[in-house]
Amino acid sequence: MTPDDSVLPAMGEAPEGVRLQKVLANAGVASRRVIEQYIVEGRIRVNGQTVTELGRRIDPESDLVDVDGTAVQLDVSKRYVMLNKPTGVVSTMKDENGRPDLRRFTDEWPERLYNVGRLDAETSGLLILTNDGDLAHVLAHPSFGVTKVYIAKVDGLVTAQTISTLTRGIELEDGPIKADKARLLDASRGSSLVELTLHSGRNRIVRRMMAAVGHPVDELVRRQFGPLHLGALPAGKARELSKIERGALLTLSRQDSAVPATSDRTQASDKDPIQEIE
Repeated sequence: MTPDDSVLPAMGEAPEGVRLQKVLANAGVASRRVIEQYIVEGRIRVNGQTVTELGRRIDPESDLVDVDGTAVQLDVSKRYVMLNKPTGVVSTMKDENGRPDLRRFTDEWPERLYNVGRLDAETSGLLILTNDGDLAHVLAHPSFGVTKVYIAKVDGLVTAQTISTLTRGIELEDGPIKADKARLLDASRGSSLVELTLHSGRNRIVRRMMAAVGHPVDELVRRQFGPLHLGALPAGKARELSKIERGALLTLSRQDSAVPATSDRTQASDKDPIQEIE
């Protein structure tokens, strides 16, 4: 018996798994011939290990695959949607008080989608809807430090000194906080536009920070969440993420291998306590 005989299927048995080339071709990565070249060039990993053999088989339901360091979505049951939430809508799938909620934006998709994090009713902008509980946990939980970018229209003319204060840090009633980045976009006619980048998941943090430095927020929009940008998506419209956007999100969600195995990870929940409100 050769050293490899022990791992070969017995006579008459079908080999387990599906050829990697077929799986990735079905996922739209490239043709099988091109994928074989990727394998030869060492550009594909399965569960973090570089694949070197062309005959590699995988289980699409459990194995994690990336190409050039970008994760590939193999589970087609998972749905990822970007919404530009308008003001006046609460970030829940069913509001007990009868206020406008997110259900009106999910009719197009058969899956039961949930929002990742929350925006308060008077805040507009980028909200992610998905049925992927693992990804929702990483994106929404403040311990993972996923950054978000906001543009706030505030009262008064913001100075360079105020911008510096926001990045150095201020003290709020629930502890100190500082912006990862802050910049003044415009200041005229008694109001200012300020861009803030934060990774905090604390409730209404932008509004509280700007009020603390003497510039209450009049309007607030979230323009970016992790690697996703709102772009030109109109308010009140939703769209599925592109293959590139999905890859970026999945790559981010897999970067931290020490995610605790809690019930939060196995099922996205509309009542999930990890969801912040901005």
